[in-house]
Amino acid sequence: MKKMSLLLGSICLILVGATASFAAGTIKIGALFSVTGPASFLGEPEKKTLELLVKEANEKGGINGQKLEAIIYDTGGDATKAVQLATKLIKDDKVSVIIGPSTTGESMAVIPIVEKEKIPLISCAAGIKITDPIKHWVFKTPANDHVAAEKILNYMTGKKQKSIALLTVTDGFGASGREQIKVLAKQKGFTIVADEVYGPKDTDMTAQLTKIRGIKPDAIICWGTNPGPAVITKNVKQLGLKTPLYMSHGVASKKYIELAGADSAEGVMLPAGKLAIYDALPKGDVQFKLLKSYDQDYKASYGVEASTFGGYAYDAFLLATGAIKKAGSSPEQIRSGIEQASKLVSVSGTFTMSPKDHNGLDLSAFEMVKIVKGDWALLK
Repeated sequence: MKKMSLLLGSICLILVGATASFAAGTIKIGALFSVTGPASFLGEPEKKTLELLVKEANEKGGINGQKLEAIIYDTGGDATKAVQLATKLIKDDKVSVIIGPSTTGESMAVIPIVEKEKIPLISCAAGIKITDPIKHWVFKTPANDHVAAEKILNYMTGKKQKSIALLTVTDGFGASGREQIKVLAKQKGFTIVADEVYGPKDTDMTAQLTKIRGIKPDAIICWGTNPGPAVITKNVKQLGLKTPLYMSHGVASKKYIELAGADSAEGVMLPAGKLAIYDALPKGDVQFKLLKSYDQDYKASYGVEASTFGGYAYDAFLLATGAIKKAGSSPEQIRSGIEQASKLVSVSGTFTMSPKDHNGLDLSAFEMVKIVKGDWALLK
């Protein structure tokens, strides 16, 4: 009986020790996504993607034998709320890395906190100012907006379109895109003949488009995220404007086509990540296998196709877990590991980070696409 008690006591100690060890070994990944609000088309697929990847990783034994825990908060697209929740993730939840926020404005607001508290942030927003100039603890997964702008202008050069009408949203994403287009346009010999803006909550842009129609530019470039670009697309159709319309990568999901309507969106061109058109890629493309797997897994879990925006969270997860595998799970080890990422194939492209580049993507991250009969078609 005494031996049995000792044995049971030993088993209990082993189980308690194992539980304590398991808890101590959990890696907490924080996330700030705009799951609700105007930017929910960004945040919802990001949240679902991260949950899917964490579940899959844990089913395979975690990372280096450690379980992953995702602590996800909904910012509603509000920068003030993002700051409060970032503080909570760091101070209360003790996360080792933060993925997000979903938008440029939120990301810029959160940067001072993560820099001060020395927690790596992998933003899912596109604004170039997030990582330029370089911040020690900050990275991002969408290609810089100047890369998307250059992709459009390079295509326009081939079409001999030289005069541009700009129509950009007055938020962080729009302001950054507007700035980058103007710089690149000057360098490449384009002429900006109209420079119009609209508010994130505006519901009709016919006044700006009527002005543009009178100027007769070779092309219109709209820079924003939904719903504004969808409204503009409808307005262009309503006004009977035949001027070629280019959108930014900020609308590179089927949601844009749905909001604008396939008829209105017909012929609209934009730079998009390869996920949107992976079926049209050569089977030898280095991203093809991963893109197909992601799309199929997402469809199986959620009943809809994966989006480019969810892909930003996928990229961030791969960067974070790759860093943990390589360098360790402390915030500094994760930061260092992300910065050393080289030729990492993911959804948005092939990432090669460095101390001088915390985005790691180039022009190869995008393909120029055109909307044809409610779907994407590759432009050559």
